[in-house]
Amino acid sequence: MDTVNFISIAKHFEPLKDPRMLLKTDHKLIDIIVISICAVIAGADKWTQIEEFAQTHEEWFKKFLELPNGVPSHDTIGRVFSIISAKQFQHCFQEWIKSVFTVTEGQVIAIDGKTLRRSHDRRSNKAALHLVHAWSATNSLLLGQVKTKEKSNEITAIPELLEILQLKGCIVTIDAMGCQKKIAEDIHNRGADYILAVKDNQGELKEALEKTFTKAREISFEAMVYSQHQSVEKDHGRLETRQCYVLPHMYLHEFKIKWKGLQSLIMIESECTSQGKQTKEQRYYISSLKPNAVQIASAVRQHWTVENSLHWCLDVVFREDESRVRVGDAPENFSMLRKIALIYLKRETTIKKGIQTKRLKAGWDLNYLLKVITG
Repeated sequence: MDTVNFISIAKHFEPLKDPRMLLKTDHKLIDIIVISICAVIAGADKWTQIEEFAQTHEEWFKKFLELPNGVPSHDTIGRVFSIISAKQFQHCFQEWIKSVFTVTEGQVIAIDGKTLRRSHDRRSNKAALHLVHAWSATNSLLLGQVKTKEKSNEITAIPELLEILQLKGCIVTIDAMGCQKKIAEDIHNRGADYILAVKDNQGELKEALEKTFTKAREISFEAMVYSQHQSVEKDHGRLETRQCYVLPHMYLHEFKIKWKGLQSLIMIESECTSQGKQTKEQRYYISSLKPNAVQIASAVRQHWTVENSLHWCLDVVFREDESRVRVGDAPENFSMLRKIALIYLKRETTIKKGIQTKRLKAGWDLNYLLKVITG
């Protein structure tokens, strides 16, 4: 069985340019990539652990890979991933995702950022890596990532990320940092809808929304065109009630010209009771969707799966925030390895266990590991 049949992702990474000198390479690039993916699936969080996993299972890997000079050392693995172009690695990932993922009408794509806290290097004045992710809430799947440039923020990275995504028919949700007129226009022009959180960085818009909804509440929305939806959630002694109110853009018609495709003005009020304490919060959004409180409330709720299903998992299960990988493009490339592993583990559904348990099982049972990467 060859590499391509062994692991479907391999054929999408074969075009990746090898930056090493051809006559001075002891290990094939695709072998290093496949070994690293398998090892991270099976619990490896460091270059040394990838090497140890490969050495322990060298005979098993030789059934599928060439390994002309045996297993590469951790220094070799780390050096290779530090000099591989992160942009090319991302492109290969995108091609793989396109082969396993189909865009469906109305699915929510959440855009959100995450900083790898220990990836900074004071000696070389290198800031911590900050990545902006596109997460399919519907499919629980990472669609792409882009790093923010040094001394920049998500505002510059989001348009670059949107450019590489298939967005037509989707609902793009972004927190306040991405509430920018140009970003709204980009999403609308690509045939998608947006829901953008509005906070103090759009002070004029936020103030107008607050005043409009305050007046509407004072008159109990009497004689107004609006949509409303309530949801109640109980969990471990915690009770949260969420009210979603949606008004058509005509109540703030002066913003229609400024925000391309604007149709809905949104307020979500959440009231939470936990351990005898009660808190209340109002959040504001704008959207190009028609005023439908049920649909909008659902999309806003789905946005937070990027925190729970991606960011939390990367930190708790894959220990990403503890990673001290810092050289060259290695931090971004290792982050991509974790996400490839996460996607494989989520797609494997024959055992109903958490991701951490699946990683352990893949490390203990090579037949299960093979099922994960060929399923």
